[in-house]
Amino acid sequence: MVKRYGFHIVFVGLLIVLGWQIVDLLTAEKVEPISPLEISLQLAGDNRYELEKVLRYYQKNPSDSLKYKAACFLIENLPYYKYSTGEQLENYKMYYVWLKTYPKKAPEEIADSVKKVFGPIGQLEKKCDVMEVDSAYLCNNIEWAFKVWQEQPWNKHVTFDAFCEYILPYRIDDEPLTYWREEYYEKYNPLLDSLRMSDKLDKENPIVAANYLISRLPDKFRRNSTVAPYPFGHIGPKFVPNMTGTCRDRTDFGMYLLRALGIPCAIDFILGCDLANAGHFWLTAWDQNGRDCKTEFPGSFVYTCKDDWYNNDDAVKVYRSTFSVNRELYNEMAELTLDLYPFWKLPKFKDVTYSYARYYMGRLQIPSSKIDKDKAKGKIAYLCITDRDRWVPVDWTEYDANKLEFRDIRKGAVLRVGTYEKGKLSFITDPFYIDRMSNKLHFYSCEDETEDVVLYAKFPIEKENLFRERLIGGVFEGSNKADFSEKDTLFMIQSKPNRMYTSVNSWSNKKYRYIRYYGYKKTHCQIAEIAFYNVNDTVPLKGNPIGTSGCYQQDGSMNILTLLTGKLGHVLIIWKKMVVGLVWTWVNQCKWIGLFILQQIGIITFVPMICLNYLIVMVTGNRLVK
Repeated sequence: MVKRYGFHIVFVGLLIVLGWQIVDLLTAEKVEPISPLEISLQLAGDNRYELEKVLRYYQKNPSDSLKYKAACFLIENLPYYKYSTGEQLENYKMYYVWLKTYPKKAPEEIADSVKKVFGPIGQLEKKCDVMEVDSAYLCNNIEWAFKVWQEQPWNKHVTFDAFCEYILPYRIDDEPLTYWREEYYEKYNPLLDSLRMSDKLDKENPIVAANYLISRLPDKFRRNSTVAPYPFGHIGPKFVPNMTGTCRDRTDFGMYLLRALGIPCAIDFILGCDLANAGHFWLTAWDQNGRDCKTEFPGSFVYTCKDDWYNNDDAVKVYRSTFSVNRELYNEMAELTLDLYPFWKLPKFKDVTYSYARYYMGRLQIPSSKIDKDKAKGKIAYLCITDRDRWVPVDWTEYDANKLEFRDIRKGAVLRVGTYEKGKLSFITDPFYIDRMSNKLHFYSCEDETEDVVLYAKFPIEKENLFRERLIGGVFEGSNKADFSEKDTLFMIQSKPNRMYTSVNSWSNKKYRYIRYYGYKKTHCQIAEIAFYNVNDTVPLKGNPIGTSGCYQQDGSMNILTLLTGKLGHVLIIWKKMVVGLVWTWVNQCKWIGLFILQQIGIITFVPMICLNYLIVMVTGNRLVK
């Protein structure tokens, strides 16, 4: 449970700060606007004295004029941040430590253990920054932010406005308040000493500094998990260095790390995309010329326009988190209605879709003939993308039955338009798809007649090329020594294999005790099926499974248990979770799988990793059930 604390006052203040234009429209009297700074001070209540102490402190010395402006920037935005506190909340976050400590335990098991060890989470107290942040905390944050902005060589081209938005903020969103800057600085700043002393490296380039830092992080262990014992939100600077949890948790670590060392950065995100049926977060930064770069932290930054995601992903809109509230956006929407879809009620973000869009449409116009005008129930129309069994709004425009137009759209996804009122979406168009090349809209209408279908795969075929190409360079080997210290190459994959079965002749006529497939570097095997046949035989050979332990996830979830002979005469790889077709073994770049057997190998048949659905249908004949 969460105890609410002072929210009515703060919410009213939020409307005042963001909605002065609305007030002017709705009232006959002229209202004298109050500055955002004064609104924050009024909302602070008893904490007003602490905030004014900060302002007075930086007003004393003219040399602190920028620090005064920075203090005003932070204080003006205090009302829009809140967080939960409680001893049990911090205890429960030990989950992220244990994910790293016990890599062979499933996340579900660890989450259950957290609840058993610490008991119920109990009642949490929710607090507002404007009522809690004291002068010491704000001044400490400002002093450390200015220190790194002024002392680091890669900040020569960073403007004050960029500093305020992308280095200065004391928090990301709803994590507990902590003194994190000094701790991160003392721990990680020495990693950049050699860069600062270098005469060869471009130390004035923030991206060079960021990649230099990332490459020297002492621990890059990471473990993905969307499971958690409690919906924490942002987990805070204490726990994110474990690099366990979701993409957002790892990105948060990158954010704290870079900002603590004076490298401006931001979190970019999508609300959903067709392929993944999920949102995603990543870190973005800029070189000295302002060009966008991105990273899936702790990977290296690359220029956004050269990233595969720029060319291939089908997310419709991309947003960038900001510390300040997007007042212009809020006022624009609030002029139409205050009944906004939740994502837009407090817009601490801005639209950066154009920076990520190779397949880009400046204006998306919905034909009037395709709009069901009887179902429209609001003054704003939302462009929605699919997320499993629901639709998620990702963009908006004013509803106009004769001219419905969205702007700055990435093409490639299946979309639908709806209106929102009283907590519900009402759809006013059928689903449609924008052709990337022709910009044509293809609508898919529901007819009266229905037809049963069997799905053989939900995974897009074009994406399979990635897995097939990763097999190039992989080798099948035979040896009479268990460690393969002496081995013969039975076959090397030199070109992209077939989508399904590829059969090849062995290059050797010897007998071997051990045979294996050894994946090319950084490919994690990615073989779905392997079958070894004797010369002139049609029955696949059987043997005891051998292979490297571990998996790409590094959590023990996909270790090999056994090799079974399938009904189609192929050796199938079966995993602990009964996932067929995901062969990702990985131990220090040595990743392989094979059989202990004493036979001559004549023919090798293999299937690249494709997706789970293909193999379920092939092996069992089961229909795919949604």
